[in-house]
Amino acid sequence: MQAAQNPPQGGQSTDSEAKAAYVALVERIARSGARDAAEKEELGGLSAELTRWLAERRLLDPGGERLTPPERALRRIASEHRRRLRETVEGLSRDARALEDVLSLLAVPRLDAREAVETEYFTDRAHTRERLAELDALSREEFLAMRNSFPEAQVLEASLVRDLEMAANGVRMRVLTSQQALRSPAPARYLHALADAGAEVRVAATVPLHMNIVDRAIVVLGAGPGPQGEGGDVILHSTPVARCFVRIFTHAWDLARPHTERHTGRGAGCELTAQEREVLALLATGAKDETIARRLACSDRTLRRLMNQIMEKLGTSSRFEAGVTAARLGLVD
Repeated sequence: MQAAQNPPQGGQSTDSEAKAAYVALVERIARSGARDAAEKEELGGLSAELTRWLAERRLLDPGGERLTPPERALRRIASEHRRRLRETVEGLSRDARALEDVLSLLAVPRLDAREAVETEYFTDRAHTRERLAELDALSREEFLAMRNSFPEAQVLEASLVRDLEMAANGVRMRVLTSQQALRSPAPARYLHALADAGAEVRVAATVPLHMNIVDRAIVVLGAGPGPQGEGGDVILHSTPVARCFVRIFTHAWDLARPHTERHTGRGAGCELTAQEREVLALLATGAKDETIARRLACSDRTLRRLMNQIMEKLGTSSRFEAGVTAARLGLVD
């Protein structure tokens, strides 16, 4: 009785002596002939510290009138833990759903909010073209273009490679250009190649802007002369701003006429020799002139003559255009 009534205070010694007091209680109650009376008497003489220790470990029933076997105490602890775990999981699930709902609201336009528009400005057109190449690669759905002028043929050919890749990737392309811009051969060939690849091309008397719109989220504008007279290009990253420019584009597009003119006879019915077809096939793989000449066992002069013959038959003015035309006509696999 003494150990049970006055256990030491705090620390592991308290736990060990409380365990010893519990074992002693069980043994005394078991030896007693009147279990209920003995248990009631023993429990009535426990100190408050030992009573609390037993209750925390579920070794004492909630009423404090009976001892609980360790097996039953273990089941009670496990049951309570399962209940708390279920409650925790349910609470975390509610919090996760609430978090997803709040995150989804971040994309909802707020009429009373001000948006900071990310802006890029270039005074070097070469840097602009490098940036445009990066943006073209990001395009996934739609590419809109207004053109009131075109760069030199070499730049157009490089641009055409990227544009054809976009068209092949399923990007819807619409190009609006002016009648003035079509008077040069290079822009005309460029637009024909785009149209043959599935792009929509329209012509207007005049075009108000020099502009690209990528996926209705990014706008590229030719800003004209800067403060010191230099040229400039602006790139705006903003969906609301892009939507405004899409309206401008759509209005001008609806007023324009389809560009139906084609080089219908170019390359049609031309007959290429087996050697000329082999040259085109090697060009399509990206082979260089020296590789092609070695494959054909011919001199560089002979290869240049073959290339001139191919371009003449296809009605083209460059090797690149010859490759595009040959692919369109199904002359190479």
